[in-house]
Amino acid sequence: MILTAYPVTDPVAEHGEGPVWSGRWGGLRWVDMLAGDVLALDADGTVRRRHAGAVAAVVRPRAAGGYVVAAERELLLSDSDDLDAPLRSLGEAWTDPSIRMNEGGCDPDGRFYIGSMAYDSAPGRGSFYVAGPDGGLSVVLPGVTISNGFAFSPDGRLAYYADTATGRVDVLDYDAGGGLSGRRPFAAVDPGQGAPDGLTVDAEGGVWVALWNGGAVHRYDPSGRLDAVIDLPVRKVTAVTFGGEHLDRLFVTTSALDVDRAEQPQAGAVFAADPGVRGLPVLQANL
Repeated sequence: MILTAYPVTDPVAEHGEGPVWSGRWGGLRWVDMLAGDVLALDADGTVRRRHAGAVAAVVRPRAAGGYVVAAERELLLSDSDDLDAPLRSLGEAWTDPSIRMNEGGCDPDGRFYIGSMAYDSAPGRGSFYVAGPDGGLSVVLPGVTISNGFAFSPDGRLAYYADTATGRVDVLDYDAGGGLSGRRPFAAVDPGQGAPDGLTVDAEGGVWVALWNGGAVHRYDPSGRLDAVIDLPVRKVTAVTFGGEHLDRLFVTTSALDVDRAEQPQAGAVFAADPGVRGLPVLQANL
């Protein structure tokens, strides 16, 4: 099945990433990662932004209200859902200025996970972490290169994860007591079709994967078989999430990093598609 995406914003971001929909927020939020900004799309199509720091890697709602932002090397908390509410730091997670945070999400029990990568994308210099109740980070997966998409199956028993440099999406088992285990390949992406970036899971267990340098989003069924493709008019497709009142629209972020905007004038816009399947409610952070 081939689907087509349509723009829902102008090219407002240099490196759009990490879209997430929360009914509590009244809509979509995402990040302009290397500008350090969190963006919000209002119902009337207006895009608002607030600066969070040198980097804004991912944003997620907190179960207690407010939201968490993964910044360059720290987690930032807001106690209010207001986009412009004050942010407070949980402390610097590491001191190496060559490593930054990059993408993350929550498990079904509210634990927040965040990945990292080297600014120069050097192999194996990143990690995938889980945050404790106080925000302290513990390594779940070491030796990662570009830690990216992370999402769960509808029953919460499987987690899907992409280290972009591997060219594949992996699947792990999950339970509340033992956490993540049993990492194994789920779906491989032909290098000629791009590299796996952000991902999300629909209510039928299909895994939707944004393809960096691929100009597309792929859907893989629960067995790992490719069964749908969304074509986009820009090459650097970064991340996906379901949203809308009924969670039946797929929102797609894109990047304009090192892109000739004369050739790809919509690079950096948010797109949407109507895939005929619903998504899952966002998993909130217990931080």
